[in-house]
Amino acid sequence: MRRAVVLFNLGGPDSPEAVRPFLYNLFADKAIISLPALPRHLLAWLISRRRAPTARAIYAHLGGKSPIVEETQAQATALESLLRARQPDTDTRIFIAMRYWHPRAAAAAAEVKAWGADETILLPLYPQYSTTTTQSSLEEWQREAARAGLAARRKSICCYPTEPAFIRAHAESIAEHLRRLESEGIAPQRIRLLFSAHGLPKQIIRKGDPYQAQVEATCAAVAAALSSPPDWRICYQSRVGPLEWIGPSLDAALAETAAAGQGALVVPIAFVSEHSETLVELDIEYRKLAEELGLPFYRRVPALGTHPAFIECLADLVVRVSTEATPLCPWETQQAGEPPRCAILTRPAFQAEATHG
Repeated sequence: MRRAVVLFNLGGPDSPEAVRPFLYNLFADKAIISLPALPRHLLAWLISRRRAPTARAIYAHLGGKSPIVEETQAQATALESLLRARQPDTDTRIFIAMRYWHPRAAAAAAEVKAWGADETILLPLYPQYSTTTTQSSLEEWQREAARAGLAARRKSICCYPTEPAFIRAHAESIAEHLRRLESEGIAPQRIRLLFSAHGLPKQIIRKGDPYQAQVEATCAAVAAALSSPPDWRICYQSRVGPLEWIGPSLDAALAETAAAGQGALVVPIAFVSEHSETLVELDIEYRKLAEELGLPFYRRVPALGTHPAFIECLADLVVRVSTEATPLCPWETQQAGEPPRCAILTRPAFQAEATHG
């Protein structure tokens, strides 16, 4: 059997010239700006034009482009190797589909069809489900796969906020940094662990998006997996625009940490690849803020990348969705034309938690 696994990520510009069209694609997405098509595309054109110079300056720190495709390719290579070792009788190949820049879903769907896959597993690299990331990526795949005439059996993995190997990967990375701090003579009570996730406008959460509840579930599980967890908080970064966003913000969390006389160990809990929001926003901009606030130290745990336990997590999910009769996400049970929905949305616990505000 030939099994295609498609890894989804947001993508990023591959040159300074790609910054503006990348931003346009981002803000033209109805999952990001919920307006009718004509005003949404006009607004996307205006926003991308205004923000492009600032964004180019950000990517200048990274050599003029985002490293996310290379990061995702490394994850794909590691996952493909592990799956082939685990299931040598299954011919597995990993494909990449970025949401807002190349390689896009259309190219990936064409490659999957040309390869002749018997089964396609859709695996977003967003551990916590959101309509703005997971659902948007799966919807684009649904459109492009139909255009490509891709008829292979299809299963999807909607999210994995508390998947054991995913939690273990985070716990191992954090524990290693805690040991380093201890070796420098820093007492545990002087350390505050800040789990930082990309923010969302509150109105998206109020509509039932489970992202915030899943982020909280991830953080609680990681803290529980640490043998001696330090003081910890959840916070959110990357706010843009005038809307009210979920919080607390990372800015506020750093100020609170400084007031408590503690240093910060920051964990990118919702990003599994290094990109501008980790390498520039966390490593440069927030580090500068921490210094201005007088924090005794500011450290950052790397994104999971190809951490063996994280690749193990992805492989576990692929094997499970391939072999179990019960789907991890009800994509394949939907009616024709129905947009993909995460199974987590129907779980009462998350429905209740998703109302916080």
